[in-house]
Amino acid sequence: MATRIPSLNWLRVFEAAARTESFARAAAQLNMSAAAVSQQVKALETQLGTPLFQRHAHAVTLTEAGRAYLPSVQQSLLMLETATTGLFGESREQRLFVQSVLLFAHGVLARGLPDFQATHPQVNLALSTGNMAADFANRFTDLQIVFGNPALFGTESDELLREVLYPMAPPEIAAQIAAPQDLFQFPLIEVSTHRASWVQLFEHLRLPHGQARYFFADNSLMAAELAAQGGGIALARAPASDAAMKAAGLVPCLPGVSVPGQEAYHLIYPDRGAMRPAAKLFRDWLLDYVRTV
Repeated sequence: MATRIPSLNWLRVFEAAARTESFARAAAQLNMSAAAVSQQVKALETQLGTPLFQRHAHAVTLTEAGRAYLPSVQQSLLMLETATTGLFGESREQRLFVQSVLLFAHGVLARGLPDFQATHPQVNLALSTGNMAADFANRFTDLQIVFGNPALFGTESDELLREVLYPMAPPEIAAQIAAPQDLFQFPLIEVSTHRASWVQLFEHLRLPHGQARYFFADNSLMAAELAAQGGGIALARAPASDAAMKAAGLVPCLPGVSVPGQEAYHLIYPDRGAMRPAAKLFRDWLLDYVRTV
């Protein structure tokens, strides 16, 4: 009876292509040609009897079957790496899978990761992002950075960062806002996937908010860009949103008016005692790094 277990090399190629969403980038990482990557992915798809990628002009995206298969492939490759290291000594390269809320990855992690990579060049970090709670379920990762109640996501956690909320707009709009009630003259851009909201700011200001008109976006980067284009007023979630707000050219509408957020960003993981060496290095670095943000 023929085995259904695919070639290990096919699985390595599939994982790299899925993580980078590009046969060319996977080829560069694996020191192969893009054509060879394409051929090995095709061979894997043929053996499994189903397409794993949708091909586009300059990128590839996973099919439903590919998305379902990827966590198991990543975990299996990592188990092999861990077993090999444990039996035969340290490998030259250690893989690390980290998933983060998009805003934290964009506004906090992106500035610090070059330092981490320079300090720990043996760690090959794969970073993915999400917004919805569902994005963080049923995914294989060593570590996750989430916003809100960490108990909903993992068994152990470290608090990383809290936030401060205040309204931001282009300078010409901010100049028209002299008092909190002036905010109601403009659409207020609300991020539907974030637990902190305009209502929290209005309650802090003891301001009735029945007059508010909302425009909903699904992330703070989009909210900042909408505000920059005259679509309304965005809500800063400092310091994680600082980079997005600055890039969009937004300024505070009411200097000195802000409210502390009620929840925080957390690093979560299943078991600190079972954490792999690369994950321990990243956790130690991250806990030190966020103190400087």
